[in-house]
Amino acid sequence: MQGNLSEIDIRSILQLIELGQRTGELFVEAYTSTGSSTGTQPTLRSLAGQSWYVFCFNGQIIYATQSAGSLFRLRDYLRRYKADTALDKIQVPYMASTNAPEYGYLWALLENHILTPAQGRNIIQSMIHETLFDLLSLHQGSFTFEMGPALAPQLTSLEISSLLAKIVKQVQQWKQFHPHIQSPNQCPVISDPSELRVALPVNTFNTLRRWADGHTSIRQMARYLNRDVLTVAKAIYPFVQQGLVQVFYEPSVAPANNKKEWSSPETKVPRVVCIDDDNTIRKTVESILNEHGYEATTIGNPLQALSLVFPLKPDLILCDIAMPELDGYEICAMLRSSSAFRQTPIVMLTGIDGFIDRVKARMAGATDFYTKPFGESELLMLVEKYVGPGYPRLNLSERLLDRSLEDQLEEK
Repeated sequence: MQGNLSEIDIRSILQLIELGQRTGELFVEAYTSTGSSTGTQPTLRSLAGQSWYVFCFNGQIIYATQSAGSLFRLRDYLRRYKADTALDKIQVPYMASTNAPEYGYLWALLENHILTPAQGRNIIQSMIHETLFDLLSLHQGSFTFEMGPALAPQLTSLEISSLLAKIVKQVQQWKQFHPHIQSPNQCPVISDPSELRVALPVNTFNTLRRWADGHTSIRQMARYLNRDVLTVAKAIYPFVQQGLVQVFYEPSVAPANNKKEWSSPETKVPRVVCIDDDNTIRKTVESILNEHGYEATTIGNPLQALSLVFPLKPDLILCDIAMPELDGYEICAMLRSSSAFRQTPIVMLTGIDGFIDRVKARMAGATDFYTKPFGESELLMLVEKYVGPGYPRLNLSERLLDRSLEDQLEEK
C-alpha cells in the first residue's frame, strides 16, 4: 500500500491498517509545495529529515519514531529517570541495524535493568503519541506500508481508534496557539526577565527561567516533565501573548522558509560517510573531501557504524568490504533493509578487484565497487558521479562578512 497524502490522509491510512489487522511498517515522508511566479503547476520536493516510521502488529501500534537513527529523543525521555548518561555505556544492540535503532537501545536498557518494564512502556507510549501528533498535523507527503514481520520483542501495543480520537482532538486544540506558537519544536526564551519576575511567583519564575533558555524546545520540555505538548504550550502561551516570552526555531529544526536558514536545498553541502577500519584510508578520504567542499564523516568501528550512520543521513556511503566482526557486505545488506537507505548510493571499497567480490557486492545491494588505493582525482570523480560537485566553502573572513551583512539587513 502506497500513495500520496493528497489522496488519503494519515488518519484513514491508520484506520485501514487497524481494520485489516495488518502487521508491518508504515513509512511517511513529508513534502512541501514550491510554486513559481509564472503560475505553473507547483512541484514537490522532499523536506530533509522529515520522515516517520510507525510499526504495527495485528492492527495495533507497537512503536513510532521520526527520522530513524537519532538517539536524542530517547536521551530526553531518559532524563525523567536520571538514566540519560547510561546510553553512553550501552553496547550497540543488534536491533540498531533496523529502522528502529532507538527501540533497540531502549531494550538494551531494559535488559541491563537500567529501566523497569513500566518505565519502558511509558517511554514508548509517549514516543507513539508524539509521532502521531506530528503525522496527524501533516497534509503533504507520501507513504508506503510494507507488510512484514513485527518489530520484536514487543513491550506494549496501542489500539489505533482510541489513540486517534485523543490525538486528533489535541491537534485541533493546538490551533488555538496560532500564530503565537506554531510548532512544538519552537524554543521559548524570556525576552524581559525583570518584568516577568514581577508578574510571577518566585517558584514559577525560576521554573520558567530554567527551561526557557532559547535552546530547549516545547517538545523537549514535555519530555523532561512527563507532560504532553499541549499542557506545556498552554502554560507558556499567556506569557508569549504578552511578549514576555518569545519562541524561536533552533537552526536544526527550522522550517525551509525560515529567514534564519543559511543555505537553501540548492546549496546544500553533499554529505559523505566512509566506513573503513583502516585509519590511513579514513584520514585520506576525510581530508580530500572536506578540502573540496564535501562534508565527510569517517567511521572506523563497523559495529558502531549502523547506529551512527542513521542520524547523519548521508548522500553517499563508502564502505570497506574486509572489516573485523562485521564485513561490508553485511553492513550494506542491513542498510538496504531500511527504508531510509533504499535509494542512497553505497559504494564498496576493496583492496582486491575480483569478479566474485563484485557479484557479492551487487547481491548485498551495493551501487558500485571501487578498488583501493585511490588518488585524489579518482576519489573526487567517484563522489561527483553520485552526489555532484562539492559546495565551495567560504573562508573565515568571508563567513564573518556574510554574517555581518545578514545582521544589518535584519536590523533594517
